[in-house]
Amino acid sequence: MKRKLAIGGLALAAAVGGVLAFTSPPRLLSYYDRVTGGAGGAALVAEGVAFGSHDQTLDIWKPEGAGAAASGGPLPVVIFWYGGGWAKGDRTSYAFAGRALAREGFLVVIPDYRKVPAVHFPAFLDDGAEAVAWTQANIAKHGGDPARIAFMGHSAGAYQAVMLALDAKRLTAAGADPAGVKAAVGLSGPYDFHPFTSDRAIAAFSQWPDPAETQPITFARADAPPLLLVTSDGDETVRPKNAINLAARLREAGAYADLVNYGPLDHEEIVMALSVPFRDKGPVLADSARFLHRQLGR
Repeated sequence: MKRKLAIGGLALAAAVGGVLAFTSPPRLLSYYDRVTGGAGGAALVAEGVAFGSHDQTLDIWKPEGAGAAASGGPLPVVIFWYGGGWAKGDRTSYAFAGRALAREGFLVVIPDYRKVPAVHFPAFLDDGAEAVAWTQANIAKHGGDPARIAFMGHSAGAYQAVMLALDAKRLTAAGADPAGVKAAVGLSGPYDFHPFTSDRAIAAFSQWPDPAETQPITFARADAPPLLLVTSDGDETVRPKNAINLAARLREAGAYADLVNYGPLDHEEIVMALSVPFRDKGPVLADSARFLHRQLGR
């Protein structure tokens, strides 16, 4: 019943706001988040900034008001990658995530990346690595601390965040410094999913000759940045074994990995919980922010 009411609320928000043309659920959620109290305390300070070698763009969100004044210096930085099965999604639809993390005291970079079927692995990862290189070189101009950068993402975006945190050579190849990556948070991400069974995984990865090279778990290492891996028993899209297996492999290697299971929440509800109207689904934002501040410093 609660879920039906939530969906009904989204539909009502769309109708009242005259935004029925919004066909993307994340875009609609960002609108709903804004009109239900999510707009305060965060500002979009740079939009559609060009980076990389393939006409990619990114947005930057920053705390404003009391949150910004309390920082007293350059802000810790979170690069957030959205999901969409490597086939869809865009940075503007995830304004709710940018605002939520900015209100927690982070400067938030949300980059776009190329999608399947126009590209396949590893092109979208290379785009992510270029976003990291751009951030390290330019974020100080926007009030961020290039020495305190963390990665975060949901679903395919969690794959981006965790794979880039673990595969140091890919960052180096893009001109980024892996030593500057202090932590990563993966929300409902695929990390150990070969053999490929879903249509989207087959489309994105089956062309690559060595499947092991597509799997984040392959790159688990003792000196990996601290990771927070979020999963849920109710996730039927990306099974909990992905986070469980990666956390176990990291710990075996001697790395630091937190594993959090939000029980009955499903795949979409994990990221929806970052937004104001669905914050009561679970403490995803609070737990993620606490972990990130612990690793990045306040």
